[in-house]
Amino acid sequence: MSKPKSSRKQWQKIWRNWELYLFIAPAFLYFLIFHYGPMYGIQIAFKNYNPVRGIFGSPWIGFDHFIRFFDSYYFWDLMWNTLTISLYELAVGFPIPIILALAFNELKHKRFKKLAQTITYAPHFISMVVMVGMIISFLSPSTGILIHFIEWLGFDAPAFLTSPAWFKTVYVLSGVWQSAGWGTIIYLAALSAADPGLHEAAIIDGANRLQRIWNINIPVLLPTMTILLILNMGSLLGVGFEKILLMQNPLNMESSDVISTFVYRSGLENAQYSFSTAVGLFNSVINAILLIVVNQIARRTSENSLW
Repeated sequence: MSKPKSSRKQWQKIWRNWELYLFIAPAFLYFLIFHYGPMYGIQIAFKNYNPVRGIFGSPWIGFDHFIRFFDSYYFWDLMWNTLTISLYELAVGFPIPIILALAFNELKHKRFKKLAQTITYAPHFISMVVMVGMIISFLSPSTGILIHFIEWLGFDAPAFLTSPAWFKTVYVLSGVWQSAGWGTIIYLAALSAADPGLHEAAIIDGANRLQRIWNINIPVLLPTMTILLILNMGSLLGVGFEKILLMQNPLNMESSDVISTFVYRSGLENAQYSFSTAVGLFNSVINAILLIVVNQIARRTSENSLW
């Protein structure tokens, strides 16, 4: 008798708050239709998919595509490029929004503060194609502004766009320039929760600005930093293919070919649907494992975690 009563009460609660459920329905349907619905196609990673036979008519081959990928000569190159780009981006891009947020929080001139914030987060709204076009224009050997400036200083300008040694640096620094300002907004919102009375008490006690930042502002940012670090670690192998594909050329392929570009090339250009699905599934599983592991570590070492 208790179960029907509890279920009836649950439906009554839903009916009383039907406006809230109606409000969240579009987002729920979006994820259900476009994210969870297509997941039935993951099974082609374990099949020899034939478009004529369809997903259910294609024969099962088990883990053959995964074994083929693990035994391939390019497996470790793809893993190395993906990991180095992700770690490079994490090491450079993660602390910069924190530093900017702490610096903007100390600005007292409101107009200058707004101007600085606008300048830093404006690149976030530049499309990826336009961004890569700007990179190519600035670093072009013949017409690049930065190339001419380096040569004007008396140095030999390196081949930024074609050298494998420079690809990761150009990719990461341009990405940090585009996204750092947007990340700063998140940390500035977190800093708004800092109690002004703590700063006033610290000033009375003789604490300088660096001491107040270290002992008041950074502890306030720590929960947000932990959550964002967990999310970044959960997408460690999830380097997007759009920007890399636009910047990629045969000369820098040695350091620019990552898992996502390989999946794009295998699946769409070479029509190896099952094999590319297997590689993409492997990438997603590793990211999920990293997310769970890092979240558990954060949960045991601090009070902050995703769940």
